[in-house]
Amino acid sequence: MAPRSTAAHVAEIQRTYKGKTYRYFFLRRTYREGGKVKHQTLANLSHLPLPTLELIRRSLRGEHLVAAEEAFEILRTRPHGHVVAALGTLRRLGLDRLLAARSSRRRQLVVAMIVARILEPGSKLATARALRRETLQSTLGELLGVEDADEDELYEAMDWLLGRQRHLEQALAERHLSEGSLALYDVTSTYFEGRSCPLARLGHSRDGRADRPQIVFGLLTDREGCPVAVEVFAGNTADPMTLGSQIAKLRDRFGLRRVVLVGDRGMITSARIEEDFKSSAGLGWITALRAPQIRRLVEQGSLQLSLFDERDLAEIQDPAYPGERLVVCRNPLLAQERARKRRELLEATERELDKIVAATERAQRALRGKDRIGLRLGKVLGRFKMQKHFRISIEETAFSYERDAARIAQEEALDGLYVLRTSVSAEEMSTDEVVRSYKDLAVIERAFRSLKSMQLRVRPIHHRKADRVRAHVLLCMLAYYVEWHMRKALAPLLFHDEDPVAARAGRSSPVAPAHRSSGAEAKARRKRTKEGTPVHSFSTLLHDLATVAKNRLRPKGQPDAADFDLITTPTPLQRQALDLLDVRLTM
Repeated sequence: MAPRSTAAHVAEIQRTYKGKTYRYFFLRRTYREGGKVKHQTLANLSHLPLPTLELIRRSLRGEHLVAAEEAFEILRTRPHGHVVAALGTLRRLGLDRLLAARSSRRRQLVVAMIVARILEPGSKLATARALRRETLQSTLGELLGVEDADEDELYEAMDWLLGRQRHLEQALAERHLSEGSLALYDVTSTYFEGRSCPLARLGHSRDGRADRPQIVFGLLTDREGCPVAVEVFAGNTADPMTLGSQIAKLRDRFGLRRVVLVGDRGMITSARIEEDFKSSAGLGWITALRAPQIRRLVEQGSLQLSLFDERDLAEIQDPAYPGERLVVCRNPLLAQERARKRRELLEATERELDKIVAATERAQRALRGKDRIGLRLGKVLGRFKMQKHFRISIEETAFSYERDAARIAQEEALDGLYVLRTSVSAEEMSTDEVVRSYKDLAVIERAFRSLKSMQLRVRPIHHRKADRVRAHVLLCMLAYYVEWHMRKALAPLLFHDEDPVAARAGRSSPVAPAHRSSGAEAKARRKRTKEGTPVHSFSTLLHDLATVAKNRLRPKGQPDAADFDLITTPTPLQRQALDLLDVRLTM
């Protein structure tokens, strides 16, 4: 009788020799012959990897195996990781619940605009286009269920947000400010495109755009720079004129009876102290004196330069400031920088003045007339702001100048000196702590750089309605609130200092220049983290996270099969970033 064949299969045989187990794999054909089952070995497969053996097994069972690219087609790839990072942080902070206790269409649209500001700042039209189902430039619109939003809806959501500002700031103040805490306040300006907004006015431009109208906005933060409140003012508002509303906000809206407000010398002036602070019991301040006030202290003998023979700070008193503490600081590096800058400005001014002298002495078409000489002189002095250091003589046919050596020497003696002025008692705050508190204003400067740079792009402003401008600035502040917490959590992966407290404690004096901790210095030097991964900036890390995508796949040749999503497997760096933020890829 002829043998009856059966299907081939992969057989596994295990044998133990001297305590060690060996596995062998054979391709065999099993058949019956004469009523007996026999095996025929066709090939020894023991040298093949286990995954290959599994493929052979499945093929022998009748499965039709194809390459992955032949089995599925990718319909769409949407950047996902950076959306999860920002949106997950916002939700972890509970910012969506601060906006409104219950979820609503408007709340979701506001959340979308906040996150979009962090990921890809742009106009409301561009934001709406990025959210739409037909474009889906990221998964943001899908995750929030606002894929069908248009720009008109976003504007309506902005109006809704502005109506929630008082409630929102109150909630943030309860989180980050308390009785006896320190609050920082500063203002900046940003230019405006167009002229139809009532807030747009010509004023002192901090952007170098004197040709454009602008708005002014003030930012109130806690000691670490976490934003609490923001307010928009007309573009021609002087810095001190914005202070009264902040004091009212702290006392009346936030209900803080005892708080110390820190502002620079252009903000908390003597007039504001008399009118705003001294009438508010329990409200303290820390500010600095202007150069003429410091010079007056030296002339009256209250400030002796010999105080700095051994130390770089000292506390003095002066009858002009009754009941207040004056902390005098001397920074040698600041003195060198001011001397260098003055020297360069004097030399630049003299080069231009020499041109005017030459113009009055040339043989042809000489510069004549006091008015014409004075007009040209005014342009030079207005450019370099060095008029106080020169003695100038203008005549009808001649012009001459010389340096005022005595005036220059008087100013040089004060190089590197600054005097802090505070109402806080020594029992409440030490001298060193007063200096550190004033230096904390640097964190607001960092906030302004983030708000006005390519990161959040609060400028230029294109909105025409005053309330839309206010809502736009509020949106940017809320985006910075989320970004601030993201930066703090992601510090191990960024160039940021992970231990600013240790860096502060390591300084020999609060007047000394700030230095990063040893860990931050090591990251900057090696460009690597402790784990050996590349150190990122906040922007480049977001771009890296954006490569974690949600891919929509469809099986080929199976018209009845449903599409499905598959998320990119994150790299170790991306996984670490998501873990630091405490967010998950599936939301």
